[in-house]
Amino acid sequence: MQETPQQYTQRILGYLEGKSATEILAATPRQIARLVKGASRQKLSQRPASDKWSVTEILAHLADSELVYGFRIRMILEASGTPILGIDQDAWARFSDYAKHDPVLSLEALRINRERLVRLLKSLPLEGWDFYGMHSERGKETVRRVVEMLAGHDINHMMQIKERLSKK
Repeated sequence: MQETPQQYTQRILGYLEGKSATEILAATPRQIARLVKGASRQKLSQRPASDKWSVTEILAHLADSELVYGFRIRMILEASGTPILGIDQDAWARFSDYAKHDPVLSLEALRINRERLVRLLKSLPLEGWDFYGMHSERGKETVRRVVEMLAGHDINHMMQIKERLSKK
């Protein structure tokens, strides 16, 4: 059974457990690099099931998600109240052929774009955190909420990476 947008939000935000979202964002690329260090390309490309992504696919997804979230935040800062379109991550995975992406390049793209996003967030005036967009599936989302969702998204996928790499 597929989650509703509200169930997804609740699950993703539940991963934060009172932690600082911006600290999670800043640490994620290093943590993922540690998780995948020494793993073979073959191990990274193994799917745990036909309908589940491999680590390589997760890394490609994280690199693309960083573009999406960074764009959304910048659009909200440009014009509070702006519409935010939801995306179909499975369609992106298909048309981008995530399985054939280079995991090293995906991680590097995540790292570079994340550094730029964290720098932007650190320079954001307090009132900017309350600017918002209207998400097509989840409704009103402030910059603060978008950042929290991204941090929870990071945690979700790091847990998946750990799980996939711990299997023989």
